Amino acid sequence: MGASDRFDQYMNHLSQGLGHLDRHAGLKGYCTGLMLPLSRKSVEPMAARVDPLHASARHQALHHFVAQAEWSDAEMLRRVCQWVVPKMDFARGGWWIIDDTGFPKKGKHSVGVTRQYCGMLGKQDNCQVAVSVSLACDQGSVPVAWQLYLPEDWAADPVRRQRTGVPEEVGFATKTQIALAQLQRLLADGAPRHCVLADAGYGVDTAFRQALSDMGLQYAVGVTSAVVVWPPGIEPLPPKRYSGIGRPPVIPRRTARLQPMSVKALALALPAQAFQTINWREGTNEPLSGRFAAVRVRHAGGNAGKARLRPLQWLLIEWPAGQAEPVKYVLSTMPEETPLNELVGATYQRWRIERDYQDLKQDFGLGHYEGRGWRGFHHHATLSIAAYGFVMAERLIADKPVGGKKNFIERQVPALPKDYVPRGSPARAAARGALNHDTAASPELRTYRPTRTVPVLRQSKRKACLLYTSDAADE
Repeated sequence: MGASDRFDQYMNHLSQGLGHLDRHAGLKGYCTGLMLPLSRKSVEPMAARVDPLHASARHQALHHFVAQAEWSDAEMLRRVCQWVVPKMDFARGGWWIIDDTGFPKKGKHSVGVTRQYCGMLGKQDNCQVAVSVSLACDQGSVPVAWQLYLPEDWAADPVRRQRTGVPEEVGFATKTQIALAQLQRLLADGAPRHCVLADAGYGVDTAFRQALSDMGLQYAVGVTSAVVVWPPGIEPLPPKRYSGIGRPPVIPRRTARLQPMSVKALALALPAQAFQTINWREGTNEPLSGRFAAVRVRHAGGNAGKARLRPLQWLLIEWPAGQAEPVKYVLSTMPEETPLNELVGATYQRWRIERDYQDLKQDFGLGHYEGRGWRGFHHHATLSIAAYGFVMAERLIADKPVGGKKNFIERQVPALPKDYVPRGSPARAAARGALNHDTAASPELRTYRPTRTVPVLRQSKRKACLLYTSDAADE
């Protein structure tokens, strides 16, 4: 069986979660367009390449499918997982990777657009931001959850919410709250309890780390240099003796001489022999390595001294040779017996989500959607992930390295008809000398009425289940 046959099977598998069989053509056409080597993967250029002889009609059909059709993103992602996950090898462990990515925008009317930090630009700017969770193994990763971050001013604005079709049940939530809700849904649907990886934007949140522990999940998350910990062998004094009146004291005591220290100060105080050079991944030309040290610490819960004594965990420190100070700090609840190289290797699996974002944006048009609505934004992202998932599965089957600059599946780009004119092109407008200003002789012009804009439909409230078992063979 060739890749084209497997692609048809994949599309059939996904289409069974759309609710209507007549949406199969829209799904296949859209995913095919996303996999073609086009410079711009918005609806119009994809329609023109997928169906050159009926570009206008195909454009309308694809636009309706992505912007208005009421199908479940969660169900679609579940089916992507059913196809891809069985081809992934978790013998050496698996990871949940949490991160967010930005989409720069010029206007202000697209859903969720505001001035905020955009990782793609490395600064504050006008953009949309989405939070995602990827499932990863040694061979690769695939996004399994995706949601737009809705800024507080957007969440509180009924006019903009209605205009962009934000579902009623969606309110303001921080990025960490969105990520935790995504993980909770995944676990409720039967997902395995892999270790969670995240950068300091999430790891610095004490409530986030505690929530992961409460869900029974290990984590290895970045923190800033200002986070304070109790160094190895040093603990606060026990709580005050109970007097028999009121509630028993539970807060450990500190003194002027007995204080926690920042992770930076702790790292600078470590002897040079505490650091080892570890190869954490095979690079394209040579192994990727760094100098690391790991010590057992207790998070101190801030500088106020009001936190209870927390369990011991790993503090991983990266201090490259020649640098004046460490560059990265990671808190991890991985087992105490975990060797340093395994701790480093697991922590640096987080790079895979960066590869996910890079491939999705460069090769699968993740950031090319031009609509403004909530539904269209999520549908387009889901379909980009669906196209990416198929290529990921093909790479795993062929045992090819994941994350190349070009799509593994080569697809021929259909030629455009010679008379094709893109929408908005000046060539579509008639020359002024050819315009007929005498509308009395043209009954069709007298009866013409502009078409009304179709309102964006609300997202379906139907609950979808994300199962990590393959049912493709049974369907």
